Amino acid sequence: MEAQAVFGGRPSLSSLPRSPTLRTCCLSYTQKPILHTTHHLHLAAFHSNSHLFSYSLSRPHAKTLSHNATTKTHIFLPHLVASMEQVDETYIMVKPDGVQRGLVGEIISRFEKKGFKLTGLKLFQCPKELAEEHYKDLKEKSFFPKLIEYITSGPVVCMAWEGVGVVASARKLIGSTNPLQADPGTIRGDLAVQTGRNVVHGSDSPENGQREIALWFKEGEICQWTPAQAPWLRE
Repeated sequence: MEAQAVFGGRPSLSSLPRSPTLRTCCLSYTQKPILHTTHHLHLAAFHSNSHLFSYSLSRPHAKTLSHNATTKTHIFLPHLVASMEQVDETYIMVKPDGVQRGLVGEIISRFEKKGFKLTGLKLFQCPKELAEEHYKDLKEKSFFPKLIEYITSGPVVCMAWEGVGVVASARKLIGSTNPLQADPGTIRGDLAVQTGRNVVHGSDSPENGQREIALWFKEGEICQWTPAQAPWLRE
């Protein structure tokens, strides 16, 4: 049986089986059944006003639409998916042992080679009050006093890094808390020996990343800029 399909005002002939009913359209059978596409295409994951869609007015002359009715057809642009990815911030700190051992450049280099963006950097002598606030979740632990003594024993290097998935990726780059369990290739796996001297700290969640950056950096110390290599890192 012949059916006439109307898409955007361009008729085409095709042979269609009489039995199945298409989910995205309705079939109207006459001597020569007419196939009208009345389904409003959409992608539920995105709002209709998203800039990632291009709009085109559908067929106002279609029989199933009133004279003034119009419908928007949403066409997803796949090459813009990358722009939807979440850009996170993380706080990375080279601890006093890492500074004393001259590992600052090595640690920065690993994050730079990964393609993350450095937005804040300073050498800083941490006061006791700030250390206690930073590690407040560990206050009830027996090792808390020694931890505070350790962090305040010498200068630390404070860093803010930005990138897609930077928090999770930084945790992988750093390695397990216990260096003896950290994989080779990670910072702690390659450079540290003991849990009490594990060289570097990294935020464990995007929320803590923002909290810790706000804690360790003052207003105006974070620099927003666009790396020239950005187009070579992501589509």
